[in-house]
Amino acid sequence: MLIQRFNPDGVHATPGYHHVTVVEAGRLAFLAGQCPVRPDGTYPPADDLRAQLDQTVANCLAVLAAVEADPSDVVRSTVYVVAESQHELAQVWSLLIESALGPAFSTASTLLGVTQLGYPGQRIEIELTAALA
Repeated sequence: MLIQRFNPDGVHATPGYHHVTVVEAGRLAFLAGQCPVRPDGTYPPADDLRAQLDQTVANCLAVLAAVEADPSDVVRSTVYVVAESQHELAQVWSLLIESALGPAFSTASTLLGVTQLGYPGQRIEIELTAALA
């Protein structure tokens, strides 16, 4: 499988992601948005964004493993964060890049600040698309 990532001339520099991802693959896995819900149905409190991020990353790694993929196979990501400032969004992006899921964000990615997500107190959700061998 070939995954090509690049930034074409004429567009702005990025903080780690690529504007274009081209995939030559027979199969793609579209993974549902992962959030900070633990296997027992509980989740970290809204005021602990780091714990919510860590649980969300763990859930992303689990669903990737379920389709025999890893973060380097991700070809598209969208990250939703309930945040009041651009600084908070940048902080989440930095933490994600440094996490075990970090290679997933070198691809075509979107980071969005939103006002609300699906669970009460939920602060982060990550959608991934992976190319499978």
